[in-house]
Amino acid sequence: MVKVDEEDPKVGPIEAPYTKLYSVGTSNGQKITIFLELLKKEYIYRKIDLSTDEQKEPWFIKLNPNGRIPVLSDVDSEGKRITLHETGVILQYLADKYDKERKYSYDHDDPLWWEQLQWLTFQIASHSPMQGQAHHFVSFAKVVNDYGIKRYSDEAKRIYGVYEIRLKENNGWLVGDHLNIADISAYPWVSRSRMFKTDLSEWPHLAEWVSKISSIPGVSKGQSVE
Repeated sequence: MVKVDEEDPKVGPIEAPYTKLYSVGTSNGQKITIFLELLKKEYIYRKIDLSTDEQKEPWFIKLNPNGRIPVLSDVDSEGKRITLHETGVILQYLADKYDKERKYSYDHDDPLWWEQLQWLTFQIASHSPMQGQAHHFVSFAKVVNDYGIKRYSDEAKRIYGVYEIRLKENNGWLVGDHLNIADISAYPWVSRSRMFKTDLSEWPHLAEWVSKISSIPGVSKGQSVE
C-alpha cells in the first residue's frame, strides 16, 4: 500500500491510486467537475475557500504557483503524481488519459483535434477573461465604473456572436458532430451569462446549445458541485 501526502492541511495522506481535484464551483472549476462526471471518473473533491484566500497559502502555491483553482492531482498505483493547473491543460489531460473512446474529445491523429484545440484556446484566451471582467465590474467593483462595465460586457457579447456564427455553421457544436472539451470549456461561462446581466435571446443558436448541453446526464451534477 502506497500513501501520498500532498501537504493538504485538511486532508491527510491518501492511498494510491486516486484523482484529486482542488477547486470550487466557479465557471472555471465547473469545467473540470462536468468533464469528470461525464467521464464517470471517481475523484476526491477538495473545496478551496476563496473567501479566506486559501489558494494563496504556501501549501497550495506548491501545487500552483499562480494561486488559482482548479488544480488536478492524478496519482497512479505506485504513487507517482502528476499535478496540473490551467483548465485547458487539465481538460486535454483527462481527455487523453480517460476518454479512451473519444466520446467527448478528438484523437491527436484526427484533423478535428486542431479545431478542438483552436476553440478551446479561444475560450480560455478570449472568452473567459472578458466575461470574467464584465462580471467583476457589474457585481464586485467597489466603485461603479460605467466604462469598465460597457467595455467588458460589449466584448463578452461580441464573443457570444462569434459562438453564434460557429454553432449555426457547424450544426450546433463548436467542433465536429458531438460534445467535446471545447464545448465543455465554454458552457459553464455561457450558462452564467446573467452574471453580467445578459440573457441569450439575441443568440438563438447559442441558447439552444446551452439548453442541449444542460440536458446531458452528468452535466447538471458537475455544475452543481460547490
